[in-house]
Amino acid sequence: MRTNALLRRSALILALLASQACPAQSVAFNGSLGSKAALLMIDGEARTVQVGQTVNGVKLTALNEDRATVEVDGRRQVLVLGATPGRIGRPASAEINRQMIVLASGPGGHFTPAGTINGHVTQFLVDTGATSVSITQAEADRIGLRYREGRRILTQTANGTVPAHLTLIDSLRIGDVEVRNVEAIVIPGQMSHVLLGNSFLTRFQMKRENDVMTLVLRY
Repeated sequence: MRTNALLRRSALILALLASQACPAQSVAFNGSLGSKAALLMIDGEARTVQVGQTVNGVKLTALNEDRATVEVDGRRQVLVLGATPGRIGRPASAEINRQMIVLASGPGGHFTPAGTINGHVTQFLVDTGATSVSITQAEADRIGLRYREGRRILTQTANGTVPAHLTLIDSLRIGDVEVRNVEAIVIPGQMSHVLLGNSFLTRFQMKRENDVMTLVLRY
């Protein structure tokens, strides 16, 4: 009887340890590498995952341009490109997610993450040659940026010297990472993206390996 009781107790302890050892998952979709693989941020770690492959308990079941479907413990979740990480269980690495951005290059080798300016969704283009975040007047008007209250300046563009407004963005967010009080220039003309220049990028330690760029927040 004593032996049976010890065995039952041991079995309960092993079951408890096993349940505690199963890692909770925080998963974000940061980019696609072709049509067969996705760049996923799994508990704060960037991993390249093939469709049908399981990494750290996360299985990539489907992939298109801006959505990835993952499965963990039989539960499926659709992740949107550049959105806040999907939580499956307890977010084990929320602090890491708030300090790190991982991007996969798109067509032409450019990095074009989605994000928000003052809570309004927009599309960015990483531009290490731009001094500041650069926004067209049309996009600034769309998102309600009060740039006309900023200082008027002249700035050099591909079309020559043009008048512009220097302003501050209260909040610029990509994924879980938010940076506040970011200098921006609002210019006339047409651009397909908001240029993510050095007034934002210098807040980060930047590393690029092949088609993946990692930005780690410094301050």
